Amino acid sequence: MHKLDKVRASFYKQRRQTFISKHFKEPILIDLVLEQRKKMPRLGGRKLHYLIAPSLKQSNLYVGRDRFFAWLKQQDLLVKPKKSYTKTTNSFHRFYKHGNLIKDLIPTEADQIWVSDITYIRKQKGFCYLALITDAYSRKIIGYDLSDSLDLTGCLNALKMAAKHRIRMNTIHHSDRGIQYCSNQYVQLAEKHGIKVSMGEAGNCYDNALAERVNGILKNEFNLDATYKNLKTAQKAVSQAIKTYNESRPHLALKMKKPVDLYAA
Repeated sequence: MHKLDKVRASFYKQRRQTFISKHFKEPILIDLVLEQRKKMPRLGGRKLHYLIAPSLKQSNLYVGRDRFFAWLKQQDLLVKPKKSYTKTTNSFHRFYKHGNLIKDLIPTEADQIWVSDITYIRKQKGFCYLALITDAYSRKIIGYDLSDSLDLTGCLNALKMAAKHRIRMNTIHHSDRGIQYCSNQYVQLAEKHGIKVSMGEAGNCYDNALAERVNGILKNEFNLDATYKNLKTAQKAVSQAIKTYNESRPHLALKMKKPVDLYAA
């Protein structure tokens, strides 16, 4: 690089840093960022910028996404990836394993495909287990239950919740081949509500990727990987996290729409 190019690059870098320092000291900008971080402490920068953009415009402040990311980096506020989590699936059992009904099927409306999974939440003494059912079209969590046991009860409760609030029929319920989902009681409850049962193929880590992705979002962005005092405390945290996820978190895959809005539409 020529000396003149170095001087020019240094000038523009200094100018950019001056802009960041000057504009992000505005109290309104700080407040907007902190307001979103309070609800979703690990929300990615792109979604964060999208959410505060209307308020910035109302205040006649324009901060482009690149400059916003530069400021997040300067303030050490970029989201760092967390470690992966232990799976809770036991697919070695005597129950019938259903076929995959959603292969190559892309949902075009709510309640067409539901995806289910179970993840664990840490307590000071032991674990509790979160059963989730997510609508594949809108990404809305429509059924959930947190209990102290990995037995069937939590999954049944989540399914009952989802079925109660269903707005369309002809639903396919997709899951892994875990014993809870293959059990006679679970399959019978699904069929009672006119829900078809579908399961991923053995050894295919992509077959239930959306359900596992939702688990990861709740832990990575909503701090459900924390350790809670007891089941009651964890239940309160889970309920608030799911409410915020459904009502406030935009999704890149949904063109920045929020699950609750797309599900209702």
